[in-house]
Amino acid sequence: MTNLSAASRFDEIYDETSRPLLAFITSKCKNTSDISDIFQDTYLELYKVLENRGIDHIKNPRAFVFRIATRKIYRYYTILERVKHFLSLSAEDDEGSDCEPFDVDKNINLLEEIVINQVLYESAKKYILLKRDDIKKVLILFYDFEMTIPEIAKMLGISESNVKNKLYRTIKELREILK
Repeated sequence: MTNLSAASRFDEIYDETSRPLLAFITSKCKNTSDISDIFQDTYLELYKVLENRGIDHIKNPRAFVFRIATRKIYRYYTILERVKHFLSLSAEDDEGSDCEPFDVDKNINLLEEIVINQVLYESAKKYILLKRDDIKKVLILFYDFEMTIPEIAKMLGISESNVKNKLYRTIKELREILK
């Protein structure tokens, strides 16, 4: 395999996937300033895979690129942001306000809050791991992949009300446990 063949295969995949991938990343990003970074990181990883594993390694380019982008989006946002999002769902009186950037001089108590949030996150994670596989799938698709209830229902082949029941029942149980 030469760099030229990896580069030409990359160009083909880029031409085929760049527009739908950009739309996907745009729909998933919390901040518009993150879109170009994730877009570039996705194609950088694609190129590395083509160089290291060969041009024949990728059987379905669109699925492969979207899987890379999904992982990049997931990793791009810190665990603290995910925990705060999760906790805002469990707090009944929370307005869901955005967290300010960490500044030790302004808010020394934030470090304690981060530790508490990490403990709560780990407790929730352990509880969820004890749930049946169908419930875990619903939670993963909803929170990690940010899919809608109708999308989850269609993907898992179950009714929307079944997805809602699994999702909301588990959230209610978590609220009780994490109070």
